[in-house]
Amino acid sequence: MIQLLVLDNARMAQALVDYLGTLGINCELTQSELGVTIWLVSEARLAQAQQEVKRFLAEPNHPRYMEASWQSGRADARIDYSKGVIDPLTDFLHHAGPLTLVILIACVAIYALEAIGLPIFDLLAFHPDLTHFTDWQAWRFFTPSLIHLSLLHLVFNLLWWWYLGGQIEQRIGSGKLLVLALASGALSNTAEFMASGPYFGGLSGVVYALLGYGWLRGRLQPDCGIQMPQALMGFMLIWLALGFTGLLGPIGNLAHLAGLLVGLAQAWLDRRGHHV
Repeated sequence: MIQLLVLDNARMAQALVDYLGTLGINCELTQSELGVTIWLVSEARLAQAQQEVKRFLAEPNHPRYMEASWQSGRADARIDYSKGVIDPLTDFLHHAGPLTLVILIACVAIYALEAIGLPIFDLLAFHPDLTHFTDWQAWRFFTPSLIHLSLLHLVFNLLWWWYLGGQIEQRIGSGKLLVLALASGALSNTAEFMASGPYFGGLSGVVYALLGYGWLRGRLQPDCGIQMPQALMGFMLIWLALGFTGLLGPIGNLAHLAGLLVGLAQAWLDRRGHHV
């Protein structure tokens, strides 16, 4: 069998399988802690099945899917449709993989330590000038991403990190998320240093990398399981453009742009792969 898609919502997964059944495309469902996986039984219908998955991801709430379920009049006894009705903390942890949580906790801890007066910024800030780029303190290329200068800045970035990073880690793996975080963090921080000097911080360059990666990877390879709404990408691109106009004040525009380009490039490189 061939894996087509992984969904968090068991009812929607069943509806899609029922609809595919009306087209003569036979699929099966399995359930795990990561969600409900849809498996294609016969490779002979792979191209058509992938096309239907693309259409489903574009409009998952279209009536055709639930109508197919009502017409079929069946349900898979192995699937627990109540799963997912859980408390917010469990739901939060379920969405985030281990690396997502480690980075999240690190950002909160660093902000708290800085708030009580410990000189964390001095230890984690970017290299002070170009002559230090070859120093042994290589962590300074990435660690500014973990520093946040206000509570609002921290909460905003961590919500995006949890949503985007958790989805990528759960669907593709911790290794890919680590590569994206380190590469985009280092490059976006270097870009921001070139633009404004060493006094900056924030995870937003990494967030833009995850956004670009999830959006393009989900369109180049819908069966990877990543779902990034088109409207979300459009909103973030408008936000990026507004940043360059100066209307939003002093923000890390080059860091955002560099991160986005890293994510898009990685998605393009990974377009032929599955779970890497």
